[in-house]
Amino acid sequence: QKEQRVARERPPLRPGHRPQDILAVLLLTVGVAVIVLDIPTYPWLRSLPGEYRNAFAAITDLGKGHWILWTTGLYCLLTLALDWDRLAFRARMALGAIWTYSAFVFTVVATSGAIVLLLKWVLGRARPKLYQEVGPVHFDFMSFKGAYTSFPSGHSTTIAALATALAILFPSYRWLIAVSAFWIAFSRIMVGAHYPSDVIAGTLLGMSVGVVIARWLAQRRLGFVYDESGSVRPLMGRVSFRASAHALWRAMTGARPL
Repeated sequence: QKEQRVARERPPLRPGHRPQDILAVLLLTVGVAVIVLDIPTYPWLRSLPGEYRNAFAAITDLGKGHWILWTTGLYCLLTLALDWDRLAFRARMALGAIWTYSAFVFTVVATSGAIVLLLKWVLGRARPKLYQEVGPVHFDFMSFKGAYTSFPSGHSTTIAALATALAILFPSYRWLIAVSAFWIAFSRIMVGAHYPSDVIAGTLLGMSVGVVIARWLAQRRLGFVYDESGSVRPLMGRVSFRASAHALWRAMTGARPL
């Protein structure tokens, strides 16, 4: 009975979500990108008007992790200092849910960021600015030089991790989130900071970390559960969260006591 209960709470990974499937996709897409896309990208970028680079430079820094970590981390720390016993039930529910999901986003972005930094420094791929000197596929392992930290793209990893977390939290907006994340990740190519294969690898890494952490939490019913199809969804439903958020808003605006 215990084994059956565990099997129900921990559904098997679907095809395409298993580690070996993700690794196969990574090897295929990154390999094809290295051969087909990386070599012509640098000359193509140099042929474009400078306005293209400037336009994408305006959004590329959204892929930095510091603003995500600061906002979610500070919220988690500040709410821990509250006297939760004095809060109304629905206010506690709203603050608790936001705390859980903020911690989830923080963990996903921080974990993927740590992994990508390790890979960058170990692999030591030359950035596109060194294209004319060493070419597009030069690696200097363990070089620990900033000019040799192209693979994978850190910005792409961060924005993909964030997008995956948000898509799980807000499934009805997943396509809007995915498209927005695509253009931010693509901007790393347009500003000349990374090759296409760097961006693809970073995107797959960020997505994988987000899914793995969400499933780990769902197995323990920490903010997430599995639905009938085996997908991960937030534990708090939309109706409950709206009611709790409304109660919290009324308390914050003085309409009712906390």
